[in-house]
Amino acid sequence: MWEVEVPSLITLCIYSIRDELIRGNDDLSSVLYQLPTELFDQLLRQLPPLALHKLQERKSDILDDYELLTDGVDNHRKRKRYLNFEEEWKKLYEERWPALGRRSKNFKSKSFARSAKAKEVECESADDWQQMYWEAHLQKNSCLDTVAEIALFPSFHGPIGDLEVQGSILNYIDRKGDINRFTCDHSKFAYHCQQFGSYARHLRLPNVLCVEETCLSLRNARLESLELQWIKSDEHVEGLCKLINQNYGSLKSIKFMHCKFTMASLNAICDLLCMHCPQAHGLQHFSIKTSSLLETPSLPAGLIYLLSSGRSLSSLCLSDSNLPQHFARIVFDTLIDASSSITILDLSENNIMGWLSHFKWKYRSTTEPSGTYNSLKSLKVLNLRNCNLQRDDVDCLRYALVHIPNLEQLDLSDNPIEDAGIRCLITYFTEMSNRRFPLVELKLGSCELTCFGVCELLEVLSALRKPLNFLSIGGNSLGSEIGTPLGKFLCGGLQALDIEDIGLGSSGFMRAGKELVKESKLHSINISKNRGGIETARFLAKLFSQAPHLSTVNAKYNFMPKESLSILCSAVKAAKGKLEHLDLRGNILCGQQTDLSELAEFQTNGFSILELSYSPAASEPYDDDP
Repeated sequence: MWEVEVPSLITLCIYSIRDELIRGNDDLSSVLYQLPTELFDQLLRQLPPLALHKLQERKSDILDDYELLTDGVDNHRKRKRYLNFEEEWKKLYEERWPALGRRSKNFKSKSFARSAKAKEVECESADDWQQMYWEAHLQKNSCLDTVAEIALFPSFHGPIGDLEVQGSILNYIDRKGDINRFTCDHSKFAYHCQQFGSYARHLRLPNVLCVEETCLSLRNARLESLELQWIKSDEHVEGLCKLINQNYGSLKSIKFMHCKFTMASLNAICDLLCMHCPQAHGLQHFSIKTSSLLETPSLPAGLIYLLSSGRSLSSLCLSDSNLPQHFARIVFDTLIDASSSITILDLSENNIMGWLSHFKWKYRSTTEPSGTYNSLKSLKVLNLRNCNLQRDDVDCLRYALVHIPNLEQLDLSDNPIEDAGIRCLITYFTEMSNRRFPLVELKLGSCELTCFGVCELLEVLSALRKPLNFLSIGGNSLGSEIGTPLGKFLCGGLQALDIEDIGLGSSGFMRAGKELVKESKLHSINISKNRGGIETARFLAKLFSQAPHLSTVNAKYNFMPKESLSILCSAVKAAKGKLEHLDLRGNILCGQQTDLSELAEFQTNGFSILELSYSPAASEPYDDDP
């Protein structure tokens, strides 16, 4: 016969306490806080999230009634223990979301650097893990997401708040699945919003949840960021505006995805955000991605006013939103005339060819910002990826860049600017070479560049007093001849390089390797899809010896044969544990007949540094033909 484990008396008591707490027995809570510390600790370790939450809700009311807890050393320890349930919440969080828990393991340490102002809310810092738990419960594959899936069905009619939360989700917070036995309200979506909405800081809401009913359920929330999806109708906009009204004191970020705006709807949203700016900390991040403006012959006045008056606005994204070039021109002119404090401007994935044509003639007479001309002195990141920019656009851009004196990151990738366009940038780099030049990241991937244009660029970049940290020129057909100037360039101060799919071939890697004669400061490199064969391994071996800080290498699809294995093993050993990630997928040496055990032994923080596919490269074809 099977032996059944008989629960102890204490365990049975804890089960009973758990049920009573979930029922909301306030009298029981006051008794529990008088338990000896050892029993109280044992109770906490076995309480499910909902019961722990109920117990903690009564904490401040109860402890104030027990002055004896502040008397004596042991009682002082008890009070401190009762005031801090963070370890229990951390354990519950990591049990339910292990991957999220690992990403949040440094959450506490980051909160240590507090300003004097932040210390005013120090009492809330002990609830970080509790806040994270209930916020994740509301959003991540839980209440909001699952309820939205049901509400999206065309056949759904009725109050959203009456929708039942799945039993599998309820089991997480009760552990016995007996919530429905206590009261039917616990299983309703409205209960979870009302009970745990005060912990919500960041929410993602589809259009079906942007209604008045949801706003009422979340009236206790203090939202800092909102991501809205599929906003299309006046009803959605009305619900959203009510949500903004409820959270104007805390809202710092708002993002729209897959939305369709009319002039009136976007004006209503922006006007509301502008109206609350003086009262709140101020909106810092505004984003519209993969959306469109319907029947809007001009940029909505509300958006223009938001850009010109939002003193706290630090990032603006209007990516992939069918933004015509004259809209982009108005956005840029508004920002520069307002002398805004914006640091990030993202206009990527829009066809805005010619958007700065006026700028060249308007500011041509000046080569340096002065009091006469406003400038985007705060702008540090400019993303113009895939905007169909041509050579003339880059020529106009270089005049604009003079008025962005603190730009650190520039992304022009996926624009057909060709060598003529890159030479316009070279002119700008040359003019700035003797001045303070803060640019540290330049992306020129898939810009239809040739070896001649890139050689000129590398020569100018090498002469800068402050070297770039990151350069991307992948996706351009540069050929093997670029190997020599690339090898020389790697011996400078560059820290990260992307040269994926530039046609290096074996001879290009050989040429680059020969130029690696000085120590490199490289930390990361992407050399994938260059068909270098065994010369890829030899190049890496040379690079490992000359780049002591190299930690990340992407060498996918280079057709490295099995003979490369011994070269790579020796090279990794020479790296002396600095290497953290080596991607060798899609190479012949990853075939099933190859023994990779020696290479797989290399680890960092207990994990293998290798990323491998064990199928032969031939079975995973890589086609780099245009």
